[in-house]
Amino acid sequence: MAIEFKAIECDTRHEAIQLADASGGEAVLIHGRHMVVDKATLEMLEAARVEFALLVDHEMPDGEHRIMTIPVND
Repeated sequence: MAIEFKAIECDTRHEAIQLADASGGEAVLIHGRHMVVDKATLEMLEAARVEFALLVDHEMPDGEHRIMTIPVND
């Protein structure tokens, strides 16, 4: 089954997180592709049981930043 949705594809996960922060969207990883989607699309993908991961910029205790993935519908 094919599911169509609107997304902005980015070259890197850093770019996706920056664009999501600037646009109010969500940075996700779907089938190895870094994308930014709006909240309605995110909810639709989750309800349709599409496997994806949220991309999150996490600050470590030492101040270093790491990008973490949070699996959804795994």
